[in-house]
Amino acid sequence: MNPVNRREAICATLAAAGSMRPAWSAIAASPSVRQPHYPPRAKHVIVLYMSGAYSHVDTFDPKPRLIRDHDVSIGPELRSAVSGQPRTERYLKAPLWRFRPNKQCGTEVSDLFPHLRDVMHEVALVRSMQSDHRDHGEATLQLHTGSTTVAMPSLGAWLSYGLGTFNDKLPAHVVISEHRPYSGPQIWDANFLPGVHSGVRIKPGDEPLPHLQPASAARLQELELGLLDTLNRKHLRRRPGDAQLATRMDSFRTAKGLQDLAPEVLDVRRESQRTLELYGAQPGDRTSYAAQCVMARRLIENGVRFVEIIDAVGACRDNWDAAHRDVGTHAKYARRVDQPIAGLIKDLQQRNLLNETLLVFCTEFGRTPWAQDGKGTKSRNHHPAAFSCWLAGGGVKPGIVYGQSDDIGNRVEEDAVHVHDFHATILHLLGLDHQRLTFRHAGRDFRLTDVHGQVIHGLLS
Repeated sequence: MNPVNRREAICATLAAAGSMRPAWSAIAASPSVRQPHYPPRAKHVIVLYMSGAYSHVDTFDPKPRLIRDHDVSIGPELRSAVSGQPRTERYLKAPLWRFRPNKQCGTEVSDLFPHLRDVMHEVALVRSMQSDHRDHGEATLQLHTGSTTVAMPSLGAWLSYGLGTFNDKLPAHVVISEHRPYSGPQIWDANFLPGVHSGVRIKPGDEPLPHLQPASAARLQELELGLLDTLNRKHLRRRPGDAQLATRMDSFRTAKGLQDLAPEVLDVRRESQRTLELYGAQPGDRTSYAAQCVMARRLIENGVRFVEIIDAVGACRDNWDAAHRDVGTHAKYARRVDQPIAGLIKDLQQRNLLNETLLVFCTEFGRTPWAQDGKGTKSRNHHPAAFSCWLAGGGVKPGIVYGQSDDIGNRVEEDAVHVHDFHATILHLLGLDHQRLTFRHAGRDFRLTDVHGQVIHGLLS
Protein backbone atom coordinates (compact mmCIF):
# COMPACT_ATOMS: atom_id res chain seq x y z
CA MET A 1 0.00 0.00 0.00
CA ASN A 2 1.46 3.35 -1.02
CA PRO A 3 1.88 5.87 1.83
CA VAL A 4 -0.38 8.94 1.73
CA ASN A 5 1.41 12.28 1.93
CA ARG A 6 0.11 15.28 3.87
CA ARG A 7 -1.33 17.13 0.85
CA GLU A 8 -3.25 14.06 -0.33
CA ALA A 9 -4.68 13.56 3.16
CA ILE A 10 -5.85 17.19 3.33
CA CYS A 11 -7.39 16.97 -0.14
CA ALA A 12 -9.21 13.77 0.83
CA THR A 13 -10.61 15.50 3.91
CA LEU A 14 -11.67 18.50 1.84
CA ALA A 15 -13.31 16.25 -0.73
CA ALA A 16 -15.27 14.50 1.99
CA ALA A 17 -16.37 17.84 3.43
CA GLY A 18 -17.28 19.10 -0.01
CA SER A 19 -19.42 16.06 -0.70
CA MET A 20 -21.46 16.69 2.42
CA ARG A 21 -22.74 20.08 1.29
CA PRO A 22 -23.49 22.11 -1.86
CA ALA A 23 -20.82 23.86 -3.91
CA TRP A 24 -19.53 27.25 -2.74
CA SER A 25 -21.82 29.08 -5.12
CA ALA A 26 -24.78 27.86 -3.09
CA ILE A 27 -23.48 29.20 0.24
CA ALA A 28 -26.03 31.87 1.10
CA ALA A 29 -25.38 34.95 3.14
CA SER A 30 -25.94 37.66 0.57
CA PRO A 31 -28.00 40.80 1.15
CA SER A 32 -30.43 39.68 -1.54
CA VAL A 33 -33.07 42.00 -2.96
CA ARG A 34 -35.53 43.20 -0.33
CA GLN A 35 -38.87 44.88 -0.82
CA PRO A 36 -38.87 48.68 -0.50
CA HIS A 37 -41.54 50.53 1.43
CA TYR A 38 -43.18 51.73 -1.77
CA PRO A 39 -42.49 51.56 -5.52
CA PRO A 40 -39.02 53.00 -6.15
CA ARG A 41 -38.21 55.58 -8.78
CA ALA A 42 -34.57 54.42 -8.99
CA LYS A 43 -32.83 51.08 -8.51
CA HIS A 44 -29.20 52.20 -8.31
CA VAL A 45 -27.23 55.16 -6.97
CA ILE A 46 -23.94 56.62 -8.19
CA VAL A 47 -22.53 59.29 -5.85
CA LEU A 48 -19.97 61.67 -7.36
CA TYR A 49 -18.34 63.17 -4.28
CA MET A 50 -16.03 66.16 -4.77
CA SER A 51 -13.79 66.02 -1.70
CA GLY A 52 -12.55 69.32 -0.32
CA ALA A 53 -15.52 71.57 -1.18
CA TYR A 54 -15.89 73.48 -4.43
CA SER A 55 -17.01 77.09 -4.39
CA HIS A 56 -20.71 77.36 -5.20
CA VAL A 57 -20.34 81.00 -6.30
CA ASP A 58 -17.68 79.98 -8.84
CA THR A 59 -19.53 76.96 -10.22
CA PHE A 60 -23.32 76.62 -9.94
CA ASP A 61 -24.66 79.75 -8.20
CA PRO A 62 -24.09 82.99 -10.17
CA LYS A 63 -24.06 86.20 -8.14
CA PRO A 64 -23.83 89.43 -10.22
CA ARG A 65 -23.36 91.47 -7.04
CA LEU A 66 -20.01 89.76 -6.42
CA ILE A 67 -18.81 91.09 -9.76
CA ARG A 68 -20.24 94.54 -9.18
CA ASP A 69 -18.92 94.84 -5.60
CA HIS A 70 -15.62 92.99 -5.94
CA ASP A 71 -13.21 94.04 -3.17
CA VAL A 72 -15.99 95.94 -1.40
CA SER A 73 -16.39 95.32 2.35
CA ILE A 74 -19.32 93.11 3.29
CA GLY A 75 -20.19 95.58 6.05
CA PRO A 76 -20.61 95.03 9.78
CA GLU A 77 -24.04 93.37 9.45
CA LEU A 78 -22.58 90.39 7.55
CA ARG A 79 -19.33 89.94 9.45
CA SER A 80 -19.03 86.48 10.92
CA ALA A 81 -16.26 84.14 11.89
CA VAL A 82 -15.37 81.28 9.58
CA SER A 83 -12.60 78.70 9.95
CA GLY A 84 -9.54 80.39 11.38
CA GLN A 85 -9.25 83.74 13.08
CA PRO A 86 -12.17 86.16 12.68
CA ARG A 87 -11.40 89.40 10.87
CA THR A 88 -12.71 92.88 11.37
CA GLU A 89 -13.20 93.33 7.63
CA ARG A 90 -14.21 90.95 4.86
CA TYR A 91 -14.17 91.86 1.17
CA LEU A 92 -16.42 90.37 -1.48
CA LYS A 93 -14.65 88.39 -4.18
CA ALA A 94 -15.88 88.06 -7.76
CA PRO A 95 -16.04 84.63 -9.42
CA LEU A 96 -13.11 83.86 -11.69
CA TRP A 97 -15.26 82.29 -14.41
CA ARG A 98 -18.16 83.54 -16.47
CA PHE A 99 -21.58 81.93 -16.06
CA ARG A 100 -23.59 80.92 -19.14
CA PRO A 101 -27.00 79.23 -19.52
CA ASN A 102 -27.75 75.71 -20.68
CA LYS A 103 -29.35 76.05 -24.11
CA GLN A 104 -32.41 73.92 -23.29
CA CYS A 105 -33.35 74.77 -19.71
CA GLY A 106 -31.45 78.00 -19.05
CA THR A 107 -29.68 76.81 -15.89
CA GLU A 108 -26.53 78.86 -15.51
CA VAL A 109 -23.21 77.12 -14.87
CA SER A 110 -19.75 78.65 -14.98
CA ASP A 111 -17.12 78.00 -17.62
CA LEU A 112 -15.44 75.65 -15.16
CA PHE A 113 -17.94 73.00 -16.29
CA PRO A 114 -18.72 73.44 -20.01
CA HIS A 115 -19.55 69.75 -20.50
CA LEU A 116 -21.79 69.60 -17.44
CA ARG A 117 -23.51 72.81 -18.52
CA ASP A 118 -24.50 71.05 -21.75
CA VAL A 119 -26.39 68.33 -19.81
CA MET A 120 -27.99 70.49 -17.10
CA HIS A 121 -31.37 69.93 -18.74
CA GLU A 122 -31.11 66.43 -17.17
CA VAL A 123 -30.23 67.80 -13.73
CA ALA A 124 -32.09 69.11 -10.70
CA LEU A 125 -29.69 71.68 -9.24
CA VAL A 126 -30.03 72.55 -5.55
CA ARG A 127 -28.68 76.01 -4.70
CA SER A 128 -29.85 75.98 -1.08
CA MET A 129 -27.85 73.20 0.59
CA GLN A 130 -26.87 73.54 4.26
CA SER A 131 -24.69 71.50 6.61
CA ASP A 132 -23.79 71.83 10.28
CA HIS A 133 -20.01 71.98 10.40
CA ARG A 134 -17.25 74.07 8.82
CA ASP A 135 -14.41 71.53 9.17
CA HIS A 136 -13.77 68.86 6.55
CA GLY A 137 -13.74 65.78 8.74
CA GLU A 138 -17.02 66.49 10.50
CA ALA A 139 -18.79 67.84 7.39
CA THR A 140 -17.65 64.87 5.27
CA LEU A 141 -18.90 62.53 7.98
CA GLN A 142 -22.29 64.28 8.02
CA LEU A 143 -22.66 64.19 4.25
CA HIS A 144 -22.09 60.43 4.30
CA THR A 145 -23.59 59.31 7.62
CA GLY A 146 -25.83 62.14 8.86
CA SER A 147 -23.66 62.71 11.95
CA THR A 148 -20.89 65.27 12.54
CA THR A 149 -19.67 63.73 15.79
CA VAL A 150 -20.17 59.98 16.16
CA ALA A 151 -19.39 57.51 13.39
CA MET A 152 -22.66 56.07 12.10
CA PRO A 153 -23.64 53.77 9.19
CA SER A 154 -23.12 55.42 5.82
CA LEU A 155 -25.73 56.15 3.17
CA GLY A 156 -24.46 53.24 1.06
CA ALA A 157 -24.63 50.89 4.04
CA TRP A 158 -28.23 51.93 4.80
CA LEU A 159 -29.26 51.35 1.18
CA SER A 160 -27.55 47.94 1.17
CA TYR A 161 -29.29 47.05 4.42
CA GLY A 162 -32.67 48.31 3.25
CA LEU A 163 -32.67 46.98 -0.31
CA GLY A 164 -29.90 44.38 -0.77
CA THR A 165 -28.16 43.66 -4.05
CA PHE A 166 -29.23 42.43 -7.47
CA ASN A 167 -26.14 40.23 -7.79
CA ASP A 168 -25.17 38.01 -4.87
CA LYS A 169 -21.68 37.55 -6.30
CA LEU A 170 -20.91 41.25 -5.92
CA PRO A 171 -21.27 43.58 -2.93
CA ALA A 172 -24.24 45.91 -2.80
CA HIS A 173 -22.03 48.83 -1.75
CA VAL A 174 -18.83 49.76 -3.61
CA VAL A 175 -16.57 52.78 -3.13
CA ILE A 176 -14.02 53.84 -5.77
CA SER A 177 -11.39 55.88 -3.97
CA GLU A 178 -7.86 56.32 -5.25
CA HIS A 179 -6.75 58.11 -2.08
CA ARG A 180 -7.90 58.15 1.52
CA PRO A 181 -10.56 60.86 1.97
CA TYR A 182 -11.34 63.01 5.00
CA SER A 183 -12.60 60.82 7.89
CA GLY A 184 -11.24 57.76 6.08
CA PRO A 185 -13.19 54.47 5.92
CA GLN A 186 -15.76 55.77 8.42
CA ILE A 187 -17.62 57.33 5.51
CA TRP A 188 -18.38 53.94 3.92
CA ASP A 189 -18.57 51.84 7.09
CA ALA A 190 -21.63 49.86 8.20
CA ASN A 191 -20.86 50.58 11.88
CA PHE A 192 -23.55 48.76 13.93
CA LEU A 193 -25.35 47.42 10.84
CA PRO A 194 -24.26 43.90 9.78
CA GLY A 195 -20.75 44.16 8.39
CA VAL A 196 -21.79 42.82 4.98
CA HIS A 197 -23.26 46.27 4.25
CA SER A 198 -19.89 48.08 4.55
CA GLY A 199 -18.50 49.49 1.34
CA VAL A 200 -15.90 47.50 -0.57
CA ARG A 201 -13.16 49.92 -1.57
CA ILE A 202 -11.71 49.76 -5.08
CA LYS A 203 -8.43 51.56 -5.80
CA PRO A 204 -8.15 52.43 -9.51
CA GLY A 205 -5.08 50.93 -11.11
CA ASP A 206 -3.59 47.62 -12.19
CA GLU A 207 -4.77 45.96 -8.97
CA PRO A 208 -8.11 47.54 -8.02
CA LEU A 209 -8.67 44.85 -5.39
CA PRO A 210 -5.89 42.87 -3.72
CA HIS A 211 -5.69 39.06 -3.96
CA LEU A 212 -8.08 38.67 -6.88
CA GLN A 213 -5.97 35.83 -8.20
CA PRO A 214 -6.71 32.64 -6.19
CA ALA A 215 -3.75 31.06 -4.42
CA SER A 216 -5.10 27.56 -5.09
CA ALA A 217 -6.39 25.81 -8.18
CA ALA A 218 -10.13 26.30 -8.74
CA ARG A 219 -11.17 22.77 -7.61
CA LEU A 220 -8.94 22.87 -4.55
CA GLN A 221 -10.16 26.35 -3.57
CA GLU A 222 -13.77 25.16 -3.85
CA LEU A 223 -12.99 22.30 -1.47
CA GLU A 224 -11.14 24.58 0.92
CA LEU A 225 -14.02 27.05 1.05
CA GLY A 226 -16.51 24.23 1.45
CA LEU A 227 -14.65 22.87 4.48
CA LEU A 228 -14.28 26.36 5.94
CA ASP A 229 -17.99 27.00 5.59
CA THR A 230 -18.87 23.64 7.17
CA LEU A 231 -16.73 24.44 10.20
CA ASN A 232 -18.03 28.02 10.46
CA ARG A 233 -21.67 26.91 10.28
CA LYS A 234 -21.06 24.33 12.97
CA HIS A 235 -19.44 27.01 15.10
CA LEU A 236 -22.32 29.43 14.43
CA ARG A 237 -24.98 26.88 15.43
CA ARG A 238 -23.40 26.76 18.87
CA ARG A 239 -23.32 30.56 19.06
CA PRO A 240 -26.59 31.81 17.53
CA GLY A 241 -26.64 35.54 16.91
CA ASP A 242 -22.88 35.95 16.57
CA ALA A 243 -22.97 38.85 14.10
CA GLN A 244 -19.20 39.02 13.71
CA LEU A 245 -18.95 35.37 12.67
CA ALA A 246 -21.89 35.69 10.27
CA THR A 247 -20.23 38.73 8.72
CA ARG A 248 -16.91 36.90 8.42
CA MET A 249 -18.67 34.01 6.65
CA ASP A 250 -20.32 36.42 4.26
CA SER A 251 -17.02 38.15 3.55
CA PHE A 252 -15.69 34.88 2.11
CA ARG A 253 -18.71 34.63 -0.18
CA THR A 254 -18.23 38.20 -1.37
CA ALA A 255 -14.51 37.63 -1.86
CA LYS A 256 -15.16 34.56 -4.00
CA GLY A 257 -17.71 36.45 -6.08
CA LEU A 258 -15.24 39.27 -6.58
CA GLN A 259 -12.58 36.78 -7.69
CA ASP A 260 -15.01 35.42 -10.26
CA LEU A 261 -16.49 38.65 -11.60
CA ALA A 262 -14.42 41.68 -10.62
CA PRO A 263 -11.59 41.24 -13.16
CA GLU A 264 -14.15 41.40 -15.96
CA VAL A 265 -16.46 44.03 -14.46
CA LEU A 266 -13.66 46.43 -13.54
CA ASP A 267 -11.78 46.10 -16.82
CA VAL A 268 -12.66 49.28 -18.73
CA ARG A 269 -10.47 48.11 -21.62
CA ARG A 270 -13.47 46.05 -22.73
CA GLU A 271 -15.26 49.27 -23.68
CA SER A 272 -15.43 50.50 -27.26
CA GLN A 273 -13.27 53.38 -28.43
CA ARG A 274 -16.43 55.41 -28.98
CA THR A 275 -17.49 54.95 -25.34
CA LEU A 276 -14.05 55.83 -24.02
CA GLU A 277 -14.04 59.00 -26.10
CA LEU A 278 -17.45 59.96 -24.69
CA TYR A 279 -15.97 59.93 -21.19
CA GLY A 280 -12.64 61.38 -22.25
CA ALA A 281 -10.77 58.20 -21.28
CA GLN A 282 -7.68 56.95 -23.06
CA PRO A 283 -7.18 53.34 -24.26
CA GLY A 284 -5.56 51.30 -21.49
CA ASP A 285 -6.45 53.95 -18.90
CA ARG A 286 -7.27 52.47 -15.47
CA THR A 287 -6.77 55.37 -13.07
CA SER A 288 -8.30 58.60 -14.42
CA TYR A 289 -11.63 59.94 -13.20
CA ALA A 290 -13.00 59.05 -16.63
CA ALA A 291 -12.01 55.41 -16.12
CA GLN A 292 -13.62 55.47 -12.68
CA CYS A 293 -16.91 56.71 -14.16
CA VAL A 294 -16.87 53.91 -16.74
CA MET A 295 -16.16 51.46 -13.92
CA ALA A 296 -19.13 52.79 -11.93
CA ARG A 297 -21.45 52.27 -14.90
CA ARG A 298 -20.14 48.73 -15.39
CA LEU A 299 -20.75 47.96 -11.71
CA ILE A 300 -24.39 49.03 -11.73
CA GLU A 301 -24.92 47.16 -15.01
CA ASN A 302 -23.79 44.08 -13.13
CA GLY A 303 -26.24 44.55 -10.28
CA VAL A 304 -24.37 46.64 -7.70
CA ARG A 305 -26.85 48.79 -5.80
CA PHE A 306 -24.68 51.71 -4.66
CA VAL A 307 -21.41 53.07 -6.09
CA GLU A 308 -19.55 56.13 -4.87
CA ILE A 309 -16.62 57.75 -6.65
CA ILE A 310 -14.57 59.85 -4.23
CA ASP A 311 -12.61 62.53 -6.04
CA ALA A 312 -9.84 62.76 -3.46
CA VAL A 313 -6.89 63.51 -5.71
CA GLY A 314 -4.17 63.25 -3.09
CA ALA A 315 -3.10 64.49 0.31
CA CYS A 316 -4.95 67.12 2.31
CA ARG A 317 -5.67 70.19 0.18
CA ASP A 318 -4.56 68.44 -2.99
CA ASN A 319 -8.23 68.56 -3.89
CA TRP A 320 -10.95 71.22 -4.12
CA ASP A 321 -9.70 72.54 -0.77
CA ALA A 322 -6.74 74.05 -2.61
CA ALA A 323 -9.07 77.07 -2.82
CA HIS A 324 -7.49 78.06 0.50
CA ARG A 325 -4.40 78.98 -1.50
CA ASP A 326 -6.03 80.11 -4.72
CA VAL A 327 -9.56 79.45 -5.94
CA GLY A 328 -8.07 79.42 -9.44
CA THR A 329 -6.91 75.86 -8.69
CA HIS A 330 -10.54 74.85 -9.24
CA ALA A 331 -9.75 74.76 -12.97
CA LYS A 332 -7.49 71.74 -12.48
CA TYR A 333 -10.06 69.73 -10.54
CA ALA A 334 -13.00 70.72 -12.73
CA ARG A 335 -11.10 69.67 -15.86
CA ARG A 336 -10.53 66.24 -14.29
CA VAL A 337 -14.25 65.51 -13.73
CA ASP A 338 -16.26 67.67 -16.16
CA GLN A 339 -16.31 65.56 -19.33
CA PRO A 340 -16.38 62.17 -17.52
CA ILE A 341 -19.50 63.05 -15.53
CA ALA A 342 -21.27 64.55 -18.53
CA GLY A 343 -20.26 61.44 -20.47
CA LEU A 344 -21.68 59.23 -17.72
CA ILE A 345 -25.06 60.99 -17.96
CA LYS A 346 -25.13 60.59 -21.74
CA ASP A 347 -23.97 56.98 -21.62
CA LEU A 348 -26.58 56.00 -19.03
CA GLN A 349 -29.23 57.68 -21.15
CA GLN A 350 -28.12 55.85 -24.31
CA ARG A 351 -28.26 52.52 -22.47
CA ASN A 352 -31.72 53.25 -20.98
CA LEU A 353 -30.19 53.23 -17.50
CA LEU A 354 -30.61 56.88 -16.51
CA ASN A 355 -34.26 56.44 -15.52
CA GLU A 356 -33.32 53.75 -13.00
CA THR A 357 -30.03 55.26 -11.80
CA LEU A 358 -29.87 58.21 -9.42
CA LEU A 359 -26.77 60.39 -9.84
CA VAL A 360 -25.75 62.49 -6.84
CA PHE A 361 -23.12 65.22 -7.36
CA CYS A 362 -22.11 66.65 -3.99
CA THR A 363 -19.51 68.15 -1.69
CA GLU A 364 -19.31 68.73 2.07
CA PHE A 365 -19.90 72.52 2.08
CA GLY A 366 -19.37 75.60 -0.06
CA ARG A 367 -16.93 78.53 -0.08
CA THR A 368 -17.18 82.05 1.30
CA PRO A 369 -18.36 84.81 -1.05
CA TRP A 370 -15.53 86.92 0.39
CA ALA A 371 -11.77 86.50 0.15
CA GLN A 372 -10.29 84.46 2.95
CA ASP A 373 -7.14 86.51 3.54
CA GLY A 374 -8.30 90.04 2.96
CA LYS A 375 -8.79 92.46 0.11
CA GLY A 376 -7.32 91.42 -3.23
CA THR A 377 -6.35 87.89 -2.17
CA LYS A 378 -7.06 84.76 -4.19
CA SER A 379 -8.59 82.36 -1.67
CA ARG A 380 -11.98 81.42 -0.26
CA ASN A 381 -12.67 79.73 3.08
CA HIS A 382 -15.16 77.03 4.18
CA HIS A 383 -18.86 77.93 4.13
CA PRO A 384 -21.55 75.47 5.34
CA ALA A 385 -24.41 78.00 5.44
CA ALA A 386 -25.16 77.81 1.69
CA PHE A 387 -23.80 75.68 -1.14
CA SER A 388 -24.86 73.75 -4.25
CA CYS A 389 -25.29 70.07 -5.10
CA TRP A 390 -27.35 68.30 -7.75
CA LEU A 391 -29.33 65.16 -8.56
CA ALA A 392 -30.07 63.56 -11.91
CA GLY A 393 -31.72 60.42 -13.22
CA GLY A 394 -34.25 58.12 -11.61
CA GLY A 395 -37.29 60.02 -10.41
CA VAL A 396 -35.68 63.49 -10.44
CA LYS A 397 -37.31 66.46 -12.15
CA PRO A 398 -34.87 67.41 -14.94
CA GLY A 399 -33.76 70.91 -15.90
CA ILE A 400 -34.78 72.71 -12.71
CA VAL A 401 -33.12 74.87 -10.08
CA TYR A 402 -34.37 74.38 -6.52
CA GLY A 403 -33.78 76.86 -3.71
CA GLN A 404 -32.01 80.18 -3.63
CA SER A 405 -29.22 81.81 -1.65
CA ASP A 406 -29.02 85.55 -0.99
CA ASP A 407 -27.49 88.04 -3.41
CA ILE A 408 -23.91 87.12 -2.49
CA GLY A 409 -24.38 83.40 -1.77
CA ASN A 410 -23.91 83.84 1.97
CA ARG A 411 -27.19 82.46 3.39
CA VAL A 412 -30.14 80.47 2.09
CA GLU A 413 -33.13 82.67 1.36
CA GLU A 414 -35.59 80.18 -0.11
CA ASP A 415 -36.31 76.43 0.17
CA ALA A 416 -33.42 75.35 2.38
CA VAL A 417 -32.23 71.75 1.92
CA HIS A 418 -30.31 70.42 4.88
CA VAL A 419 -28.09 67.35 4.48
CA HIS A 420 -30.77 65.38 6.38
CA ASP A 421 -33.36 66.46 3.78
CA PHE A 422 -30.97 65.46 1.00
CA HIS A 423 -30.63 61.98 2.53
CA ALA A 424 -34.37 61.63 3.07
CA THR A 425 -34.98 62.50 -0.60
CA ILE A 426 -32.39 60.02 -1.88
CA LEU A 427 -33.91 57.23 0.23
CA HIS A 428 -37.39 58.19 -1.00
CA LEU A 429 -36.32 57.89 -4.64
CA LEU A 430 -35.11 54.36 -3.87
CA GLY A 431 -38.49 53.49 -2.35
CA LEU A 432 -37.49 53.82 1.31
CA ASP A 433 -39.19 55.89 4.01
CA HIS A 434 -36.36 57.50 5.98
CA GLN A 435 -38.48 57.34 9.16
CA ARG A 436 -39.13 53.61 8.79
CA LEU A 437 -35.64 52.51 7.72
CA THR A 438 -34.34 51.82 11.23
CA PHE A 439 -32.01 49.46 13.07
CA ARG A 440 -32.19 48.70 16.78
CA HIS A 441 -28.86 49.14 18.50
CA ALA A 442 -27.90 49.78 22.14
CA GLY A 443 -31.53 49.97 23.18
CA ARG A 444 -32.83 52.45 20.62
CA ASP A 445 -33.85 52.62 16.96
CA PHE A 446 -31.35 54.44 14.75
CA ARG A 447 -31.88 55.86 11.28
CA LEU A 448 -29.80 57.75 8.72
CA THR A 449 -31.62 61.04 9.31
CA ASP A 450 -31.74 60.63 13.13
CA VAL A 451 -34.81 62.66 14.20
CA HIS A 452 -34.60 65.12 11.32
CA GLY A 453 -35.16 65.31 7.58
CA GLN A 454 -38.00 65.74 5.15
CA VAL A 455 -38.40 64.62 1.55
CA ILE A 456 -37.98 67.54 -0.89
CA HIS A 457 -40.91 66.84 -3.21
CA GLY A 458 -40.03 69.80 -5.41
CA LEU A 459 -37.09 67.78 -6.74
CA LEU A 460 -39.23 64.82 -7.80
CA SER A 461 -40.68 64.31 -11.26
